[in-house]
Amino acid sequence: MPKVSRRHFVQVASGTLATLGLHGTQLLQHRKVLAQPTSRRLGLVIGINAYVDAPLYGCVNDAILQRQLLIHRFGFNPRDVVMLLDQQATRQGILDAIEDHLIDQAKPGDIVVVHFSGHGSLVHDLDPICVNPRTGEGMAGTLVPVDGTLPRIGEAREGVVPDIMGHTLFLLMSAIQTDHLTVVLDSCYAGAATRDDVRVRAREGGEGGDRITISHQEKAYQDRWLAHFGWSREEFVEQYQQGVARGVVLAATQNHQLAIDEQLNGFVAGAFSYRLTQHLWQQDGTPDHVLAEIQQQIPENYRQQPKLEVAVGSDYGQRPLYFVENPNAIGHALVIEQEGDRVRLLLVGIDPGTVRAGTIFVNPDSQRRVTVGTRDGLIAIGQTTGSIAIGAVLTLGED
Repeated sequence: MPKVSRRHFVQVASGTLATLGLHGTQLLQHRKVLAQPTSRRLGLVIGINAYVDAPLYGCVNDAILQRQLLIHRFGFNPRDVVMLLDQQATRQGILDAIEDHLIDQAKPGDIVVVHFSGHGSLVHDLDPICVNPRTGEGMAGTLVPVDGTLPRIGEAREGVVPDIMGHTLFLLMSAIQTDHLTVVLDSCYAGAATRDDVRVRAREGGEGGDRITISHQEKAYQDRWLAHFGWSREEFVEQYQQGVARGVVLAATQNHQLAIDEQLNGFVAGAFSYRLTQHLWQQDGTPDHVLAEIQQQIPENYRQQPKLEVAVGSDYGQRPLYFVENPNAIGHALVIEQEGDRVRLLLVGIDPGTVRAGTIFVNPDSQRRVTVGTRDGLIAIGQTTGSIAIGAVLTLGED
């Protein structure tokens, strides 16, 4: 197996929750001992706002919301959900995390979820697998790491980029030793930095053409994996063209569409990722069902249609999402801090715009009630009597 280096990954670092209005000293604490599932559950969640050329604003929120969903709704152990945010999500950091946390640890039957929110791009592939029949060019979709800034040459940005190609992602998925794999991608594959006053998740000049080419480092990395599998180039092309390597891929867009970084009710998040996590907090579902529901919720003017791909010959589109048969109960808010009778909530499974002074949330286990006083974006401040566990899941109560 190709290895570059082994590093320690921090799940939640100081300042991680700043985007949601929290301070570094107010990190989530998990007081409940979670039951160990029969199969191990591993997550890798990546969110990048801090691009130099075209910063985004909702990707870190996506990552935080996805991590809380995996832990509190789908029973992942917090220690097993690695989160890479902003400067942690370099090309090398992402590849190391996939290798060390997922490829080295996952065993057959384990459940693995990978989530990426950030810029996407189309780049010129000098050694293409797929060629555009109209132009004769070889273009490839990529994920843009935080260090994927294009060099500026004159007035334009162009040159070689350290992106992670879809071809590389296919090889890495092939190396993860479980079919219970779900990859969520909330990024563009083409486009510009803005459109109609809506920010989209594509790097400046993201359409590619001859101005943007993939690095030789990326091709060398692919060659090392091909040697690991013992695949010839022809065998790789055949495998790649059949479909996804393993499990399920949920993409925010079709191949040539733009993914929206959406201004919502006092906060920013991915139009796709936010609706996905909201839906899964409120009800169970299969990939087929969930994507159909989300498609109806995304505004038509976004011109963004989510895409589902499953392993060839599988029924994974009709299996429970994330391959978790019995998720925890539904929820609308999480307790993230308590000081005396004052409680801070993260709103996860409810439209924040419907939460106002006097809204009541209830913890089904303890029957503790929290009455909201104020709300700012995804954070609500309320009052309760008695203690309530950090990480407790609340549901909407009656006024």
